[in-house]
Amino acid sequence: MATRSLEEKSTLEQIRERFDGDVERFSNLDTGQAATIDAPLAMELITRAAVASKATIRRMLDIGCGAGNNTLKLLEYVPGLECDLVDLSLPMLERAQARVAAATSGRVRTFQGDFRALELPDGTYDVILAAAVLHHLRDDRDWEAAFAKIFRMTAPGGSFWITDLVAHETAAVQEMMWSRYGSYLSGIGGEEYRDRVFAYIDQEDSPRPVTYQLDLLRRVGFAKVELLHKNSCFAAFGAIKG
Repeated sequence: MATRSLEEKSTLEQIRERFDGDVERFSNLDTGQAATIDAPLAMELITRAAVASKATIRRMLDIGCGAGNNTLKLLEYVPGLECDLVDLSLPMLERAQARVAAATSGRVRTFQGDFRALELPDGTYDVILAAAVLHHLRDDRDWEAAFAKIFRMTAPGGSFWITDLVAHETAAVQEMMWSRYGSYLSGIGGEEYRDRVFAYIDQEDSPRPVTYQLDLLRRVGFAKVELLHKNSCFAAFGAIKG
């Protein structure tokens, strides 16, 4: 697992630069998310849970949208949505905008930057998605402020869904799960691929346990939380606003 301190992690600018050059890979779920265990299943579960949780969905927000895969999956179940897309990377946003606009009759807006610093409307989003992005949050204050803002942006009765890399509460379990993840990576790309993935996780990411995040969702105000799926170091989960 990661050995770098939070202060040694990549800056947002460094993260943006890496993703600017990786648009083609992330435009294809099968290749873009190969390092994520059960990525297609997790994407299906969060989008279907969003649909099941609210009878009428008109507007959604995709935080860290990448090339738009998760929004496109939601549009398969709820066509015609208004979609707001947020990402650090302009090339990713441009690809997502083109793909999503071709799949919905609703308005599509893009916002480049860190969602924590953007002026996004409160209380209007029936669904908020955050896939493989929140692991870039750093200390407790950062996590709580981000989750509190997401709660404010969620419409009454709306929901917020996450798929992400997660850590574990105890060192022994973390070591065991990290070893399993390493075996998975070696199995699909060899030891060199495993080491490369581990290196950029160590450089960029600071995941928290799914238990920590579920508790935080309740603390910032969400009425109900749901754990949809967990396999090794990845989980799909979310919360519903009362």
